[in-house]
Amino acid sequence: MITQVLESIDNFLYAPILIIIMAAAGLYFTVRTRFVQLRLFGEACRLILEPPAGKKTVSSFQALMVSTASRVGTGNIVGVATAICLGGAGSVFWMWVMCIIGAASAFMESTLAQIFKRVDKDGGYYGGPAYYIEMAMHSRVPAFIFSLFLILTYAFGFNLLASYNLQSTFMAYSWYGHWTKIAVGAVLALLTGYCLMGGGKRIVHLTEVVVPVMGILYVLLSLLVLILNIKNIPAMFVDIFTDAFNFKAIFGGIAGSCLVLGIKRGLFSNEAGVGSAPNASASADVSHPVKQGLVQTISVYIDTMLLCTATALMCLSTGVAHTKEVAGAPYVQNAISSVLGKTGPVFITLAMILFAFTTLLGNLYYCDNALAFMNNKKIPSKRFMNMFYIACVVVIFVGALLKMEAVWAVADITMGGMTIINLPACVIFSKYAIGALNDYERQKRKGLNPKFTAERIGIPADLVMTWKSSSDAPKKRKKRRKKAAAQ
Repeated sequence: MITQVLESIDNFLYAPILIIIMAAAGLYFTVRTRFVQLRLFGEACRLILEPPAGKKTVSSFQALMVSTASRVGTGNIVGVATAICLGGAGSVFWMWVMCIIGAASAFMESTLAQIFKRVDKDGGYYGGPAYYIEMAMHSRVPAFIFSLFLILTYAFGFNLLASYNLQSTFMAYSWYGHWTKIAVGAVLALLTGYCLMGGGKRIVHLTEVVVPVMGILYVLLSLLVLILNIKNIPAMFVDIFTDAFNFKAIFGGIAGSCLVLGIKRGLFSNEAGVGSAPNASASADVSHPVKQGLVQTISVYIDTMLLCTATALMCLSTGVAHTKEVAGAPYVQNAISSVLGKTGPVFITLAMILFAFTTLLGNLYYCDNALAFMNNKKIPSKRFMNMFYIACVVVIFVGALLKMEAVWAVADITMGGMTIINLPACVIFSKYAIGALNDYERQKRKGLNPKFTAERIGIPADLVMTWKSSSDAPKKRKKRRKKAAAQ
C-alpha cells in the first residue's frame, strides 16, 4: 500500500508538472543564452584543466569531479536499464533531448552559485542554490525547504537507491539470497561511514582519482560490445526513434511511457536543474562565474551522452529482451552475458560497486552544505555531524533490503521537490547569469582572461556579500574577507 501511494505521488509529480517545468525552463535558458551548452562546448572543455589561484583552494576540475561523482552512479547502469525495460527503447531518445536542454539549466544554476558564493574564514568558498533562492524569493523559507529536500534526496532517497541497485547486481549469481542483501548493505554502509569520518577533503581527492578510471573502463566495455554486435546497430536506432515517436502509446499510458521514463531516469542520472551540482560549483576558485557554469555542462554530457548512452546502446545492440521482469541490473547483465559469458556480470558488479561508492560519497558532500545553511549558515557541531553520518549509514544498509518500486519512487519524489524550487529561482535571477555570460564573451573577444565584477552586470551590492577574482592581490583578498566577515 505504501509503495502504491508513493508511485501515485511520483506519477502525478512528473506527469505533467515537472515535465512542463523542466522543459520550459531548459528551453528558456537555451534561447536566452543562444545555445550556450552547444555554442561554447570547446571553451568548456578547455576550462576544465584551468588551475585554481591558491594551493589550498578547489580547482574547476575538482569541482567537476565532485559533481560528476554524484551524477555518475548507479543510475547510469540500473536507471537506464529500468527506463528501457519499463518504457521502451524510445526512452533513450527523450533522455538525450532532456540532456541537451538540461545542460542549459546546469549552466544557469552553477553560474548563479558562483556569482552568489561566500568566503569562509580560511579563504575557501561555499554556496549553492539555497543562497540564491533566499535572495531571489526574498525569503528564507523556500531556501530552507529546498535544503530539507536536498537532505532527504541525497542522505535518504538516493542512498536507499544506490544501495538497492548495488545489491540487485548480485541477482545474477546462483548463491544470491536474503543474506546477500544483508551482507552487501552492511559492507557498503561500513565503508561509506569510514570514509565520511575523514571529512570533505578526502571526498574531493578520492573522487578525483576514481571517477575518470571508472567511467573510461565502462565506456571501453560498451564499445567492445557494440563492435561485436555491429550488424544490429541500424535496427537498434530504428527501434529507438520509432518507439520515441509512438505518440499513441505515449499518451495511452503517459506515466509509464518512454517519454516520462526517459525524462525521469535522465534527470535522476544527470541532475541538471535539480540544484545539486551548484553546491560543488560554488567551491571552485575561478576568475569568472561563467567558467564554472560552462564546466558543469560538460558534467551533464559525461553523465548522459557518454555513460548513460553507453549502457543503452550496449544493451539494445545485443537484442536481448527488455521486459519488466528483468528491469534494472538483470537486463544489463543478461545483455553483457550474451557477448562475454560469465565474466560480463562480474564486470558489471565491480563497476556498480565503484559507481555506488562514489555516488554515496558525492551525495553526502552536498548534505554538509545544506546542513550548514539550515544551521544559520554555520557548520553544525562535530557531534551532530557524526550522528547524521551514522543515520546515513543506517539508511544505506536499509536500502539494500527494500523493493525496487519503493526506492525509485522515494528518490523521484524528493528530487522533484528540489527541482520545483530551484528552477523558478534560476528563472528569476537568470538576468544576472546571462549578464555574466555576455560580460565573459566580451572579455574573451578582446583576448583577455575574463575577470568578474558584480557591479559590471548590474547586481545590487546588497545581494553579493563577497566575490574575489583569482587575480586579486593578497591585500585586496584579505580586505574582502574582513568585509565579508563584518557583513
